[in-house]
Parts: sequence; structure tokens; C-alpha cells
Amino acid sequence: MSVLYRKYRPQRFSEFIGQEKIVKTLTNAIASEMISHAYLFSGPRGSGKTSLARIFARAINCQKRKKGEFEPCNTCSSCLEMIKDRSMDLTEIDAASHRGIDDIKELKEGIRFAPARSRYKVFILDEAHQLSKDADNALLKTLEEPPPHVIFILATTEIHKMLPTIVSRCQRFDFRKLTSKEIIKKLTFICQKEKIRIENQALKLIALHAEGSLRDAEGLLGQVFSLYGDKEIHLADIKDILGLVEMEAAAALCDFLLQRNPAGAINFINELFQKGTDLEEFSKVLINYLRQALVLKIMGKSNNPFVLELTKEELDKLESQSKKFTQEQLKKILNLFLEAQNKMRYSSIPQLPLELAIVESCGVV
Repeated sequence: MSVLYRKYRPQRFSEFIGQEKIVKTLTNAIASEMISHAYLFSGPRGSGKTSLARIFARAINCQKRKKGEFEPCNTCSSCLEMIKDRSMDLTEIDAASHRGIDDIKELKEGIRFAPARSRYKVFILDEAHQLSKDADNALLKTLEEPPPHVIFILATTEIHKMLPTIVSRCQRFDFRKLTSKEIIKKLTFICQKEKIRIENQALKLIALHAEGSLRDAEGLLGQVFSLYGDKEIHLADIKDILGLVEMEAAAALCDFLLQRNPAGAINFINELFQKGTDLEEFSKVLINYLRQALVLKIMGKSNNPFVLELTKEELDKLESQSKKFTQEQLKKILNLFLEAQNKMRYSSIPQLPLELAIVESCGVV
């Protein structure tokens, strides 16, 4: 899964996809030699937090970087050691598995010593929100008075679980999910390099399924390539691997809702279930479809990013159905199916939350 991700991990700021404002701020800081002692990278998984932290660590320690520059050379001994994970001056800690007070005490011992050959010792603490309370307090004391040669980069997917006093002592950067366009750009580059033959619609589906995570998208592309690498990869191949429910199924259910036909809709759901359809996956598709209908209702087709991902037939169907719903009806139905999706995880009868949402939705229309 991670072969392509590791192979095509960005090694320079110029290769980094997305997070333009964060990259600009960090590169300006490096060029002007205004380096903070602690940074906090917060955001969803696969958005590039640790990749950017590694580039930053190499750049500030690069032996060939000239004054006013910010890119690491990736050829000096410091850069090469960090790229190969052999540097004594770059330490990565996974707080999920090293979350105790003893681990932080060990880290505090390590920061006392000067860098082996670099200007700074850099500590990247991944999933920092998983530290124990005692470890948090120990880290806080370290952040309050760090030696001038030490830089901390904390990364987290759950900023709300971080100790506020730790957050306040860091320069904070909030990463966003990548857009489908940004993910497709990187996947297209990889396909060109690896000579992977894949149609555009298949790439779009991979990007959409990744839900903003470039790492997930690259992992899925690698999985697809390992299965179909000797031929051109089509949209149907991706759907087959993902076990995706066709958009037509969501449209068909919406027809039942518009007809106020709960019996037909419940039969339809149970037929899908009998055929082996993952109803949780179907609920995702349905919610996305209803969301597209609502956005289409509000924005129309012009300047609507969602319609770009649809075929002409899909757009025509969606437009036809959205006209028959009111905006208020779509909002209420969306909320009903969102609730159903949450309840499905704990229901002993997988289709029951959907069935209840169907009955209530038919009463809304």
C-alpha cells in the first residue's frame, strides 16, 4: 500500500501539494532565519503534516543552503542522513505507542546534548494528542525553556485533545484536507512516472474516495496498479476494488422518496442488502448524492464544483430530482440519513436505521 507513498513523498517545498499558506510562512521563516522553537501541525490524516515537518527539518539543517534561501539541497551529508532516517539530529516519535512519562523523560535527556553535526536537533512528535497527562506536563516544562539548539514539531489529528498550555507555546499551523483537484494532480504525476495507464474518471474516483487524504489516494493507486498494472485501468476496475455502490442506486432511492413510496424504498434497500451491498457504503453514496442535490438547488450549475465530477446523464438525473424537492425538504432528509448512518454502526439490524429514515423522509416530501 505505502510503496508509492514512500517513493513519491515530497523532498522539497516546491514538490509539496496543497497547504500553500503554511508552506509560504515556513519558507519565509527559513529564508529570514526566524525559526521558532516549537511548531504545532494540526489537521486531518494524509494532509502532509509529517512530510512537511521532515522537509522543514532538512532545510534548517542543510549545509549547502545559502543565506536567503529555503530549499534543502538533499545532497549534503545532513540532508542525506535525514532522508535515509540515519540522522542523530532528527528524532521521530509516535506518541500513540510512546505516550508515557518515561518516554518524555528519555526525550528530555536527549535534548541536553548538542547536535551531532547539524545546527539544530529536531524532534517530530506525531499524534501528540495521545500523550498521557503526566507526559503532557513533562513536555510542557520542556517547551517552556528549551535549549536554543532544539526544535519541536508536534503533529496531531485531534487538536481539541491537546493541552491548551502546550498549544499556546507553539507556532500553530492548521492543515486542511486536500481537494480532489490537488490529489488528481499528484496521482497524474505518479502515473506518468510509473507509466500507469488509467482513465481520468478512474483517477477522479480514487481522489473522491480518499476524502482529502493524499496518502490514502496513493495507497489505493498502488493497490489498483498491483492488480491491473498490465492493462489500462478503467472506472469499473476502481469500483470493483472499492465495492462501491453505483450512483444510480442513490438516484433510484430518491425516486421512491419523491413518489412517497416507503414500501418500494424499503424493498429496494433489502434487495441491495441481499445482493451483498455494504449498506454503510450505500449510505455514504446516498448522503453525498443528496448533498449534491442541495448544492445544485442553491448554486445552480455555474461555478458549482460538484457538477464537474458528474457525467451528463448523472447531472441530468440529479437536476431533474433536485427540482422536485424543496430546499427545506432536502435539508431535513439529509439530516435524517446522517442520523441513520451514525446509528448503523451500532445496529444489530444493519438496514433498520435506513428503513426508519426512509419512512420519515417520505413524510417530509
